[in-house]
Amino acid sequence: MKIYLVGGAIRDDLLNIKVTDKDWVVVGSNINLMLKLGFKLVGKDFPVFLHPKTHEEYALARTEYKFGHGYKGFKYCASSKVTLKEDLLRRDLTINAIAKDELGNFYDPYNGLQDIKNRLLKHVSSSFQDDPLRVLRVARFAAKLKYLNFRIDDNTLKLMKIMSHSGELSYLKPERIWKETYNALQSTHPQVFFKVLKKCNALSIIFPEINALYGIPAPLKWHPEIDTGIHTMLTLKIISKLTNNVSTRFATLCHDIGKGLTPKKLWPRHPGHGEAGIPLIKKLCDRLKIPSNFKKISILAARIHDIIHNIYNQKPEDILNIYNIIDAWRKPERVQQMAFISEADARGRLTLESIEYKQGKYFINMYKYISKLNIKNILNNNNLKGYNINKKIQSERIKLIKYFLKMEN
Repeated sequence: MKIYLVGGAIRDDLLNIKVTDKDWVVVGSNINLMLKLGFKLVGKDFPVFLHPKTHEEYALARTEYKFGHGYKGFKYCASSKVTLKEDLLRRDLTINAIAKDELGNFYDPYNGLQDIKNRLLKHVSSSFQDDPLRVLRVARFAAKLKYLNFRIDDNTLKLMKIMSHSGELSYLKPERIWKETYNALQSTHPQVFFKVLKKCNALSIIFPEINALYGIPAPLKWHPEIDTGIHTMLTLKIISKLTNNVSTRFATLCHDIGKGLTPKKLWPRHPGHGEAGIPLIKKLCDRLKIPSNFKKISILAARIHDIIHNIYNQKPEDILNIYNIIDAWRKPERVQQMAFISEADARGRLTLESIEYKQGKYFINMYKYISKLNIKNILNNNNLKGYNINKKIQSERIKLIKYFLKMEN
């Protein structure tokens, strides 16, 4: 029996990326022997064990072949006769098909070490196309490793296009799609994930609401890039520099989604696109089983991002209404989220990436000023009940907004 470190831990260590998880492959063993050694069997589809002390995952070397659709359409063989080379052959990318023994010696039958040096995302074998999830995985790796100048091999991209046209992507479970998307949104270049999906024709299948934005024009005066799909990717690029919060990044992705529904006769204008996008956001989030807080923030962003652009010309009552809509009094973090999303929208335009977005800071500072209102004093010093309590609070907040506006002007 021989044990090797495999996959992402080796890749990340070679790239000076912090290693968070280690996966091991066991060659020349079987289930009974692993159990006798104290390992705990946890794999449902194939033999995976937890180490009795480190609790790291150890999998028996295995081969696999496809017999049906989707992730479940595989048969596995985890015989003690399966070699390390055979196990590595079934993996997705060469940079993930490297093993290392206990002495630190590399086993690299598919030239993954060279591809790491060449910054290349390349499939191990033609069996790559058997698992549709790999289209999303490669797109996610492209986003994760963009800062190191990794690119996708041309032949791998061709396979991804073939997979997109095969119909296999429709068999992916929503949870698996969202997991890859969530991880991509955490990366330094989340827009690359969606760009790759667009390039291999998978975006129209996985995210049709986002794909529909490509080719939709916007006014040249405000959008030098013209195309709403391009604008959406630019906003995602900007928001990733402003915040690491994944729900904020996702909301930015969805902020203009309603423009895909604008009748052509109204182009390049998109009146009411914020409200129009709300049903699409709900549909997208429900389909992929995206967490409710992501859906809520995305709906709020679609509804109010344009209003913040024009914050200097808003009436005090309308400004207060924005804070009320986002429930800023109970969830103050949303004020900064909305400011960041609006800033990303304003700067996510060709030639405008470096502009100073003063409206966002203005929106945040005004909220901080209004938040000084002492609600307890209002309740203690006024004989108010029910509706009149809220009316008084709103009245006092409007007064503070007016004071703030005077100070700023």
